[in-house]
Amino acid sequence: MKTKFRLKPRAEQKVVRFFLYFLTSVAILVLVFILVVILKNGLPQLSLEFLTKNPAHMGKEGGIFSTIVATIYLTFIALLVATPLGVGTAIYLTEYTFEGKVTRIIRFGAECLAGIPSIIFGLFGFILFVTKLKFGWSILSGGLTLAFMVLPTIIRTSEEAIKSVPAAYRLVSYSLGSTRWQTVTRVVLPSAAPGIVTGVILSIGRSIGETAAVIFTAGSALRLPSSIFSSARTMSVHFYILAREGISMSKAYGTAAVLVIAILLINIVTYYLMSKYISRTSPE
Repeated sequence: MKTKFRLKPRAEQKVVRFFLYFLTSVAILVLVFILVVILKNGLPQLSLEFLTKNPAHMGKEGGIFSTIVATIYLTFIALLVATPLGVGTAIYLTEYTFEGKVTRIIRFGAECLAGIPSIIFGLFGFILFVTKLKFGWSILSGGLTLAFMVLPTIIRTSEEAIKSVPAAYRLVSYSLGSTRWQTVTRVVLPSAAPGIVTGVILSIGRSIGETAAVIFTAGSALRLPSSIFSSARTMSVHFYILAREGISMSKAYGTAAVLVIAILLINIVTYYLMSKYISRTSPE
């Protein structure tokens, strides 16, 4: 009989390790390539004037100040709505109900929402907020649409973070006479905070970089928004329009560089604060 060829355990371990290192290196190289291309072409465009002046002549001249303000407004509204809804849903699924048909339906709905293309969310936001509720093309319509888009991410990450809190923490809290709500707010949520914040960070990144849904709901006005009912153009939409229509590739690269730097800074600052929080709250 023929014997099957099989590597020795040490050789097999080396092959697997090399394969994993190779895959990791490819992923890192793709990220580095994207950053190098964008920053190489975009950093020369950055200046105080570029960051503090509004776009002019369809974006050929001026800066991107109004798009920065619009991006901040839309992201803030999206997180203001989605974070309490998402975290509250996760708390209900993990702490206030048993595994059953209701929880399975909620999880299935969240997973379906996560898989819906952004253009469908844009159509939904246009029909509901822009047309039916008569908010018009506005920051409010765009922010509410983004809130529904990022809601599944916050629900799933928050639920997994809360599940990872040891059951012993809850038992000790109950044994000391705490109510369920006190246990959730003073024991469970502080322990699950890093995972919850990770979901919020992912939601910020998606909100900042979203294009299709925002065009349908927030519009693309270049003027500085005066209220949440004003139409506005975000940085990602501005970059898309400049690049697609060939208005100014230099301005497009500059906008993309600001987007990349903003997301990197948000991640770095947040993870730094969370590491400080974990080191302060973890037992010695």
